[in-house]
Amino acid sequence: MPAASDPYAHRGTRAIQRMVEFAPSTGGLALWVKHQDLPAEINPGLIATDGATIFYAADFERLPIAAQTGLVAHEVLHIALRHPQRYLELRQLLGDVDLELFNVCADAIVNSTLSHLSWLQLPLSAVHLEQLLLSTLGITQGVEQALLEWDVERLYRAIDDRQPATSSQRESSRRRREGGRGDRRPGEDGQRDETPSDTSRHTQTREDGPMSARVRAMGAETPVDLFPQPDESAHPELEAEQAREWSERILRAHAGDGVHSMLRTLIADRPRVRTPWEQSLRTLLARGLSLQPDLSWSRPSRSYLANQGRIGGRRPGTVERRVRMPWEPGISAAKAVPRLVVIVDVSGSIEDPLMERFASEIEAITRRLEAALVLVIGDRQVQRVAHFEPGRSDLRKIAFEGGGGTDFTPLLEEADRHGPDIGVVLTDLDGPTRFRPHWPVIWAVPEGIDSPTQPFGRKLLLH
Repeated sequence: MPAASDPYAHRGTRAIQRMVEFAPSTGGLALWVKHQDLPAEINPGLIATDGATIFYAADFERLPIAAQTGLVAHEVLHIALRHPQRYLELRQLLGDVDLELFNVCADAIVNSTLSHLSWLQLPLSAVHLEQLLLSTLGITQGVEQALLEWDVERLYRAIDDRQPATSSQRESSRRRREGGRGDRRPGEDGQRDETPSDTSRHTQTREDGPMSARVRAMGAETPVDLFPQPDESAHPELEAEQAREWSERILRAHAGDGVHSMLRTLIADRPRVRTPWEQSLRTLLARGLSLQPDLSWSRPSRSYLANQGRIGGRRPGTVERRVRMPWEPGISAAKAVPRLVVIVDVSGSIEDPLMERFASEIEAITRRLEAALVLVIGDRQVQRVAHFEPGRSDLRKIAFEGGGGTDFTPLLEEADRHGPDIGVVLTDLDGPTRFRPHWPVIWAVPEGIDSPTQPFGRKLLLH
């Protein structure tokens, strides 16, 4: 990548000045963004972003100032709404997310958000949210109502009707990817290193259904401008903090500009601020598995031993001393080894990447808290029970068989026989529960599953 340019001297400077002039607060969101000019030989399109930086091609400067402003405002909202990062999160959840379709969905939301402004110009080929809803889903909504209802994840799920492709279709799709739009970062000469998730996505190519094909055709004339780059060093807690910061910036900026805001309304697509499920799981299990102090009459307290069992009294001229009992109990841990039970409902479908993260988190928690683990696997009945030492669980080798029904009653009853301190149920919550244990239960449910409310305990969405 070329070295970053002077943050106050780049090809988008004039457009940002115009944004701040007409919408000081929301236009000022561009000042939280990095800007970088690309050399003439690198041309991913007129403008693009990786979620933190806006990249400007050499041809960008040839555009009229209103068109420049429209493109910069478009990219600023992509970053403020965290579209590249949300693409990566959705791909981690679903395993297969088409970047081109996701890009069109994100563009539609941003374009409709900016379409009320007369001091900037959007491309003639720009896709708008209300148009996309009408042409693909047959939904007629005004722009205000559509922006208040649809976020990019929901929109993408609604239009993605791709199906597994045949071998000939996979070859055709491969050629289209190599010669057309791809998820390359600006500055790379058509080459990129594929991560394992990229490779698996390409080998499992899916062919467009009617809605996906229509969306792809609508966005065919608009160059891809999202180049998400996975950050292997990023932590879920840091991602949540960045989402919170951008959400707060959007709220303050929109309130500051009022009717002149670049954000037509407080749209539903604002970054969602949520605590990562890993952090919530750690907190809940740490509370349930921590050793609780308890009185022990098997040995005296250390203070009693230090005083050699003397009974306090009052000496002349001194403050009255506490009268000591003939024998004071000591403090000991409630249990030598805390015990966690994990119930896995194998009738549901759990994606491999999510199972890897869940298994790693359980192993780390049991190791850190020195907790024993009891694993109960089943659906309508218990299929397997396994015991593990702290940090030695074997959840990754669980085979999930989709379909079938679930009855949580025998699974919970079996778990109760082992006297756990707390339990985690990995499930889609589809099944009856006729037994309620006395220990706390956490229902770990993959996000995106249409699941009912948990019968008791606490539900934790795994995203």
